[in-house]
Amino acid sequence: MGLLPDFGNVLYTVAAFVIALSVIVTVHEYGHYIVGRWSGIKAEVFSLGFGPKLFSRVDRHGTRWQVALLPLGGYVKFLGDANAASAGVDDTAMAELSEEERRHTMHGAPLWARAATVAAGPVFNFILSIVIFAGLMLWTGTATDKPVIGGLVDLPGGTYELREGDEVLAIAGQQIADYTALGDAIETMPEGESLPWRVRRDGSEIEIAGPQPYPPRVAGVAMQSAAQEAGLQPGDVITGADGRPFHRFSDLQAAVKAAEGAPLTLDLWRPAGEGAGADTLRVTLSPKVTDLPLPGGGFETDYKIGVAGGFVFLPETRPTGLGEAVLGGMRETWGIVTSSLSALGHMITGAISSCNLRGAIGIAESSAAAAQSGADNFIWFIAVLSTAVGFLNLFPIPVLDGGHLMFHVWEAAAGKPPSDRVMNVLMAIGLALVLTLMLFGLSNDLFC
Repeated sequence: MGLLPDFGNVLYTVAAFVIALSVIVTVHEYGHYIVGRWSGIKAEVFSLGFGPKLFSRVDRHGTRWQVALLPLGGYVKFLGDANAASAGVDDTAMAELSEEERRHTMHGAPLWARAATVAAGPVFNFILSIVIFAGLMLWTGTATDKPVIGGLVDLPGGTYELREGDEVLAIAGQQIADYTALGDAIETMPEGESLPWRVRRDGSEIEIAGPQPYPPRVAGVAMQSAAQEAGLQPGDVITGADGRPFHRFSDLQAAVKAAEGAPLTLDLWRPAGEGAGADTLRVTLSPKVTDLPLPGGGFETDYKIGVAGGFVFLPETRPTGLGEAVLGGMRETWGIVTSSLSALGHMITGAISSCNLRGAIGIAESSAAAAQSGADNFIWFIAVLSTAVGFLNLFPIPVLDGGHLMFHVWEAAAGKPPSDRVMNVLMAIGLALVLTLMLFGLSNDLFC
């Protein structure tokens, strides 16, 4: 019976991973399928999963849609393909086709149709990410330009005299014109639990008492971090460490940095749940060396516990415009691609640890952690993972979509595709590279 909790966690992790992967793979393969169909290439099989099929149906276009036993990927097999990877020609099948029918195969179609069909998989992954990010922006809204209080967070001592609808004008004598000024001001806020705030309320400017604008409150917990392992939750307020009281988030940051990886004993205040009062807890954790991307490029390596802070109030929001949301989704997706490229470059040069590259186990654990932290976080994680899958598939490695595109570039330049012998050698090299990458990621999951 003692094994049941661990077994349940494993099932939860596997289920979250399978759901995330199935969504991403379905979109990826549908990109290949639909652009291929638009380009005149017939798909024989659209499979979610590998191995024996569990159930299937054939549509009016003659494509068999199936769900297979092993839900660890998927594929589209086009007419004339020797296998699911489209890595060869079925000579027997092709010999039985007329010239007109060969046009509807992957290997008999024009170069532009083949290239568009191959590129569509990663492109659809990026589209999925953009749609999700844009949808989340439409759902949550966008903060107004002026720092107006849209809601207040829970703190041990309350939020003093602050109210929803107050427009923040100054804190501790520092003028607050917008959120940029507020972000700059928190770096120089005086110590202490209470500060003088000047706000505009009902058209009048008044002086009131308020808390630190950036308290030591947990707004988010990073996946697979020391904080997550210790059980910290969003909403927790870290009131001190090793007997030292905290009033600002910067106090927590300084304590973590000074510990240099040594264990820290944190005092927590956890807001009341349904039908319960607030809890005071004490946890011990050890900060981990973490590589974090910097806004201007590059990485910062330092000890972190894996919590994000936030303002003492929730910003007043306005509805996000559709165009604004789409542009925001595109920026978010592009940011993931560029930071991934930067991370790979830094790992290759040894500037950051190669442990940042995770394998299937790490991705599954991250899927479960995202699912446990809420539906919105899980959906956001699917968008991030979809970008990563699209980006990885564009690598110019045979057996990946980028490798197929590389062959198409070769054909465009040379006027003919590579010979079967060259193709087989390159495919074997590509498969070896992909397997090596997978094993490296798996070893990081187990030993890092």
